[in-house]
Amino acid sequence: MNRVKASKTRQAVRRTFLGMFSAAVLLAGGLSQASELDKVTFGTSWYAQAEHGGFYQAVAEGIYEDYGLDVTIRMGGPQVNGLQLLMAGRYDFVMGYPIRNINAVNEGLSVVTVAASFQKDPQGLIAHPHVQSLEDVKGRTVLISSSAQTTFWPWLKAEYGFSDANARPYTFSLGPFLANRELVQQAYISSEPYAAEQGGVTPNIFLFADHGYPPYATTIETTQGLIEESPDLVRRFVQASLEGWKSYLANPEPGNALIKADNPEMTDEQLAFGLAKIKEYELVTGEEAGSQGIGVMTHDRWRQIFDFMVEADLVPASVDYQKAYTLDFLPESPVLP
Repeated sequence: MNRVKASKTRQAVRRTFLGMFSAAVLLAGGLSQASELDKVTFGTSWYAQAEHGGFYQAVAEGIYEDYGLDVTIRMGGPQVNGLQLLMAGRYDFVMGYPIRNINAVNEGLSVVTVAASFQKDPQGLIAHPHVQSLEDVKGRTVLISSSAQTTFWPWLKAEYGFSDANARPYTFSLGPFLANRELVQQAYISSEPYAAEQGGVTPNIFLFADHGYPPYATTIETTQGLIEESPDLVRRFVQASLEGWKSYLANPEPGNALIKADNPEMTDEQLAFGLAKIKEYELVTGEEAGSQGIGVMTHDRWRQIFDFMVEADLVPASVDYQKAYTLDFLPESPVLP
């Protein structure tokens, strides 16, 4: 993977942040050790796309290197269990999801979320233009994946009165949706709507987060073991990743080049659409991120996520959900949009 070196100007700015780290390394082992990079493997949740842009940007722009990290990104996919690979020590960090993380804690796994790239979950529904609201969806056939049964579907049933009788399997093809104007289906707002438009339908988009669905998304997860063994490495990875997101939003070309290298089926048009939706819906910069910095998380938000899961019978109320996350590695100086 080719990397575009960070500018000398940006490197000089970062030296202030890295000064204490560099001094400690020099004292511990001399100048030769100061130039070594810590190898890190990061696993994404799916094939490379704009929704992963900040991480690829941090590689392409040399931001990880500036923080002493040699980062390898491994794509996810339908046959890749990132959580399993994290627990097996194959990955150091993975792209996660709070509901999965709390479920992992309930199962006794020491998985910890350290930052949230997306303040809003990109998950939603798309419908044909005559369907005007989530209230209008009630009673219609909705195509959903099996994973929806343990994430957003219980929320839709509780908040909007949706029924299991109206749910049908989503096969990850837009063919049925395009052929039947009465169908509604799940969608990532930054992905499936583009395919629908290519098929001749400009759909209405209903983003769950804008209607009260609480989870963060595109989170950074690691293990309690790595946090205890290498807290400085965790801190540097979080800092660099969040700076990568800020850089990607400003100029995505370097990151997009690496995304297309990993995923040759990804097009410039799809990348542009995805980034436009990320910006339009303020997935990275919305909510508390505008004032508290990209990647921010709060205790209150995690409590909302946990309360929803308990109410939906996804986990028992006895789960110590606070083991699922920590705010300790968020930047002391926020990475403001």
